[in-house]
Amino acid sequence: MATVKRKAQGVRRSAAARSRANTARKARARTGSVLDSAMAILPFTEEQLQRIFLAIILGGAAVLAWFVASLAGVPAMANQQIAGLASDAGFEVRRVQVTGVDRMNELKVYERVLGERDTPMPSVDLDLLRNRLLELSWVKDARVSRQLPDTLVVDIVERTPHAALRKADRLVLIDPEGVELEPITPANAKGMLVVSGPGAAKQVAALTELLDAAPALKPQVVDAEWIGNRRWNLTFATKQVLALPQGDKEAASALVSFATLDGRNRLLGGKVAHFDMRVPGRVHMRIPGLSQQTLSTGGE
Repeated sequence: MATVKRKAQGVRRSAAARSRANTARKARARTGSVLDSAMAILPFTEEQLQRIFLAIILGGAAVLAWFVASLAGVPAMANQQIAGLASDAGFEVRRVQVTGVDRMNELKVYERVLGERDTPMPSVDLDLLRNRLLELSWVKDARVSRQLPDTLVVDIVERTPHAALRKADRLVLIDPEGVELEPITPANAKGMLVVSGPGAAKQVAALTELLDAAPALKPQVVDAEWIGNRRWNLTFATKQVLALPQGDKEAASALVSFATLDGRNRLLGGKVAHFDMRVPGRVHMRIPGLSQQTLSTGGE
């Protein structure tokens, strides 16, 4: 029996193969063109991209190693392996960048952070670092973040100096909340409000609110003494003293009344050395060398 050879089918297969090869070449050309365009747009050199891809590969390997180790019940080994891989890839602390420092000693911030130098980035405990920074008297808040591959960024929120606290042997700078910042010399405290008395620092916020009730008098108050843990004696720049009653509302009302009387009668700068407004509606005045006088506040 004769055999028939189907040469036409072989020709069709050959043509189809050539067509597929042409299509593949065109696809590779288009892909190469797209990649070249992307490379031109991206702000990286080819070497930098290779390092990035290497870091991604190593990162993926580290995640896989951690997952496998965690399944095996050895997370500490996984963390150590991740840290080692990150360090080998250049992801370890080389630099520290500090922002937000104005008045405080910046070296104190670096002292708390520089201990992390040469530490693999995954091993840096950001919360622990933040808590260390919050121990500094000047630091009201802090944020620590990683800036890959090798930088720790520390953002500091400083406390604001507000007044000087007089202690038995020194003056201490305090913020509006009464937090002690650092010792201060009398020369540097010049022009600042000075507060004194046991527990005075805890009353600074309330004192500020009290003085805000009489804005015309506030700049003239140079000293405030917290008496008996219940009330204030205010000393003005004229060295005259005003004794206020206890109670926030009562003290504010008395101070406003005194501001009104001073506007009418020019009490500040006069001969009276001591004004006592602890009795509602009355101002007891003491003039050196004279008997005590009483002035009515008009029932205010």
